[in-house]
Amino acid sequence: MALHRERTQAHGPLALEVSGLWAGYPGKPPALEDVSFVVPEGEMVGLVGPNGAGKSTLFKSILGIIRPLLGEVRVFGRPVSERRADVAYTPQVEEVDWEFPVSVRDVVLMGRWRGSRLFRRWSREDREAAEGALERVGLSDLSGRQVGELSGGQRRRVLIARSIARGARLFLLDEPFAGLDAAVEHDLLAILDALTNEGCSILMATHDISCVANACHGACCLNRRVQGYGPPAEVLTEDVLSRTFERALVPVGADREFIVAGGEGTPGRAEGS
Repeated sequence: MALHRERTQAHGPLALEVSGLWAGYPGKPPALEDVSFVVPEGEMVGLVGPNGAGKSTLFKSILGIIRPLLGEVRVFGRPVSERRADVAYTPQVEEVDWEFPVSVRDVVLMGRWRGSRLFRRWSREDREAAEGALERVGLSDLSGRQVGELSGGQRRRVLIARSIARGARLFLLDEPFAGLDAAVEHDLLAILDALTNEGCSILMATHDISCVANACHGACCLNRRVQGYGPPAEVLTEDVLSRTFERALVPVGADREFIVAGGEGTPGRAEGS
């Protein structure tokens, strides 16, 4: 599924602006060095890089979990601390305990929690937001089902519905397509496409280079520093990707797929080292 990527040629209002960001953890070298890029409103940017490249640290910086050593992160033109309600994080499915006895509806309702108190009674507005989010991702019929009974694709849709119910305008997605077949990935991309068409913005961390090339408005290649940023056709080149993954990657076919030179990598996916 291809989106209309021409919007990346001239930035409009910005959902996310990362400027000269240095970030890391006490007693360790910086995980991010002088990182700068933007996510315009209504666009999806693919974040590509190996394991250990700093993608998780970048997400934590955007969420305000860790403070920058230098530089800044602005969300819709304001400091992160003033816009936390506008940002939602969707983790990798492996990070979630799917055996916990909770229903699909309850997981989506968790997106309405603002952290003001540990226990709260869900309001009518909360329930309507959750029901609307489930309808958006096509899971209304499964709202009462236990999350442990869902397929991999359905679990990802539940997590996205939780972010929609939150009322977020900037979505941070961590490997949303890992382990999915092409048909399920296509359906999930349709949901993300609809969100960007409505003005929401998405920063998506993924190893699936062909997905970024064919479905994202922009691409950001990261390995502690930004190795390349801009329209996918200009950024996802053999030179930039080889520098990003610190190994020689070569293109295969006509769909912007890459494999490790001399190896047997999976076309379109560059696994982290």
